[in-house]
Amino acid sequence: MGNNLLSIDWDYFISLDNKNCVSTIENKKTVNDLWYKRYFQFKSEGKDLQKRYQLSEEADKFWGKMKKIFEFDSHVHIFVSDSHALSYKIAQMYNCDNVYLFDAHSDLGYGGLPSLEFELNCANWLGKLLKNKKVKEAHIIYGPYTAEKPENFQQMNELYHIEYPTINDLDEKTKISAIHICRSGAWTPPWLDGKFIEFIRKIGFSYTMTECLKRNWDPTALTYADQLQYLMT
Repeated sequence: MGNNLLSIDWDYFISLDNKNCVSTIENKKTVNDLWYKRYFQFKSEGKDLQKRYQLSEEADKFWGKMKKIFEFDSHVHIFVSDSHALSYKIAQMYNCDNVYLFDAHSDLGYGGLPSLEFELNCANWLGKLLKNKKVKEAHIIYGPYTAEKPENFQQMNELYHIEYPTINDLDEKTKISAIHICRSGAWTPPWLDGKFIEFIRKIGFSYTMTECLKRNWDPTALTYADQLQYLMT
């Protein structure tokens, strides 16, 4: 049957205030600084940014479901990063034929087929895997809060083998060769990072973490000068 990659984006579980954002830029500014900027902008309007994001209860039950649907053991290779673009390299590394993606976004590329000509990034890695014939099939399982629909990617759906199943549609006991869990810090708020670490640990197996900036979220500890600095970024 070939090797299979299970790729999970943390934003699958989060109601995203910026769910329609498809920026491909991931750096300290978008992952950390802009969250403070948004927080203080909302605060100046008498609003609480943190109340605009909710974590689905599915996060607590997720690994139990995955271990019933998929087949993997303590020897499975597990990677954790901030950027989802790493899935492209992992799929190549383990010669994967299929990708099972749990995400609020398809990561097929935004802007039609021309977006697959852009450099590899968090928004097009899955589309580029298909275009470059690195994998044969993509199975995209959308999160409960997604704003996307399969018909948004009609051109790619016609060219490549792409399916959009629900969890209940998935075949049981599909063997998983590697797992990638990404935080997508530009889309997921830093005050949920503790829950993210809990989520990773609940898998019960060892993992390798790479390029995942630690975010210390504490806006109350910032001076007025700090607040102004963030607002000016």
